[in-house]
Amino acid sequence: MVRSSHQDVAAGGVLSDGGGASGRAAVPGLLRSLRPGQWTKNLLVFAGLIFGQRLLDSGSVARAGAAFLIFCALSGVVYLINDVVDREADRRHPLKCRRPIASGAVSPGLALGFAAALAAASLAGAFQLSAELGAISLGYVILLTLYSLRLKHVVILDVLTIAVGFVLRASAGAIAVDVPISHWLYVCTILLALFLALAKRRHELVLLSDSATGHRRILSEYSPYLLDQMIGVVTASTLIAYIFYTFSPETVAKFGTDRLGLTIPFPLYGIFRYLYLVHQKEGGGSPAEMLITDRPLLACVALCAVAVVVIIYRPFGL
Repeated sequence: MVRSSHQDVAAGGVLSDGGGASGRAAVPGLLRSLRPGQWTKNLLVFAGLIFGQRLLDSGSVARAGAAFLIFCALSGVVYLINDVVDREADRRHPLKCRRPIASGAVSPGLALGFAAALAAASLAGAFQLSAELGAISLGYVILLTLYSLRLKHVVILDVLTIAVGFVLRASAGAIAVDVPISHWLYVCTILLALFLALAKRRHELVLLSDSATGHRRILSEYSPYLLDQMIGVVTASTLIAYIFYTFSPETVAKFGTDRLGLTIPFPLYGIFRYLYLVHQKEGGGSPAEMLITDRPLLACVALCAVAVVVIIYRPFGL
């Protein structure tokens, strides 16, 4: 029988393996705790495949796909650990209280055991592909675990850690297909990730209002004004970095064309659309969900990807 959240809190907030749903009844909760809806973030792994000009190489596609699956599993491991650590705070959140671990549908012991097994299998697969990919994958798990335990409570470092997690995804994709990791990849990825992380912090602060610090104490270090200033700086930096990338002599020489600049309107529209959703529609809490549910944003990303592929690979002799 599943104990109520009040009984769980009275018992110290820790459910034993037998205290929550167990066996086959806990499987749906475990799967939801992996948050497959967030796995779109791991599509960044394919950046190295596309910009490294390996998209037409079937072997590289297979290795990039394997890296994508590995990072989907590892991000699920991080979510399980995070939800165990945050279960008490999540119970006070209007939306996160429905998470399987916070609600008691999945016990902390079961979640951590499953996370350990999944991490071991995923890391073994990463090291099987290459030692470098294994090292990046291990570093990702360690960094994001530190984030769940400590770094998310340190102002500015919290959003920087999230951004570095995205850089590790992109780096893993490049390593998987054996292409050099461009400095442009680092710059554009970390800036875009910072933009999303800061927008998420702003959404949390506005959504929770006076109870924000009770759920996530780091929010007391931020204010909507401060976050708007940071978002403004990162927005401009992201767009400028991408524009410089498209017109840099290095990029033109690599792809044999200067037409990549034609894709600039897509990030412009995408970022402005995202800011519109954050400020006018109170969005930003889940970038992955917004990408899937907002059709204009989804169309922008899809068209940008198609345009980049057409310009780089010139399938019609352009």
